[in-house]
Amino acid sequence: QVELVESGGGLVQPGGSLRLSCAVSGVTLHYYTIGWFRQAPGKEREGVSCISTSGSSTYYADSVKGRFTISRDNAKNTAFLQMNNLKPEDTADYYCAASRLSMANIQTMCINLRTVDYWGQGTQVTVSS
Repeated sequence: QVELVESGGGLVQPGGSLRLSCAVSGVTLHYYTIGWFRQAPGKEREGVSCISTSGSSTYYADSVKGRFTISRDNAKNTAFLQMNNLKPEDTADYYCAASRLSMANIQTMCINLRTVDYWGQGTQVTVSS
């Protein structure tokens, strides 16, 4: 079966950093567009960052641009989200997602959740002092 397993979440102080990992099994990763989404309590799930199959194109939500970096290692079937200068408003459950569609505009995946074929179980990120 296809599985996406996130790790690396936890509690961090404002200004700190976390690196989330998404280990993918059951598929060859380089055929999939990858996205990171987050959902805070009482709020809708939103796209944070997405990356094309090769890693050549990326998209970042305005709220995280300049602070977060998405990357992928297709040889290891793993994707990453490096989060720097974390803020309390970054607190949320973070989900890794994969889409089989090849999108000319990579932001499409982050904007439209219906493009997602597989979801990870989520990992909690809490930014608090």
